[in-house]
Amino acid sequence: MAANHPFRVPKKPCTVDIISDPVCPWCFIGKKNLDKALEEADPLYVFELRWHPFQLYPDIPKEGIDKKKHSEDKHGSTHISEVVEMRIGDILRTTYDALEYKLSGIMGDPLDYHRLVYFAGEQDHDMQHDLVDEILLGYFTEEKDIADREYLLECAGKIGIEGAAEFLEDPNNGLNEVTEDIKKYSRTKQVPYYVFNGKVDCVGAQPSEVFMRAFEAATK
Repeated sequence: MAANHPFRVPKKPCTVDIISDPVCPWCFIGKKNLDKALEEADPLYVFELRWHPFQLYPDIPKEGIDKKKHSEDKHGSTHISEVVEMRIGDILRTTYDALEYKLSGIMGDPLDYHRLVYFAGEQDHDMQHDLVDEILLGYFTEEKDIADREYLLECAGKIGIEGAAEFLEDPNNGLNEVTEDIKKYSRTKQVPYYVFNGKVDCVGAQPSEVFMRAFEAATK
């Protein structure tokens, strides 16, 4: 007698385009929320994740700026900056393995980051997604400089991305592609911004439940 096999519903394909600026803490929180939704939805969908660059602060000098001072200038006061910092810290601490958000450190020019993320995506989108997580984790919780090429290459090595040093050594590698992508998504008024299967979008650091609904709507 033939063995009985339970009927398996084939997984539905779902592409997720993520427009993000790495210096934005809400983009980091949004990624963590998205990861939670991806894990929950894994039995139902086959995901292709594609990261795209955005520049909130295109005038960041090459040497970078102090993150805390930038936050104070952006919010108009030290008090408001501290309130926002506490809110972000509470979210990460209570939701994601007691991650400690640190506002101190340098906000550097993220161009090399964008170039490296582009390079990773040309190899493998899953590796690209993991690379983003590795870099942002250090930037937001360990005061790493996102413009530090040694740090970027260290993260690339952990993920297993080959040829990263040679790629970044030439400043023209990936520059046109990143510049065109930044121009393409410059109309986006807020990040993080997500597009699912090219037809459903959502904006902001949404909770995982919102992403779950977006997956469903995008695959109908």
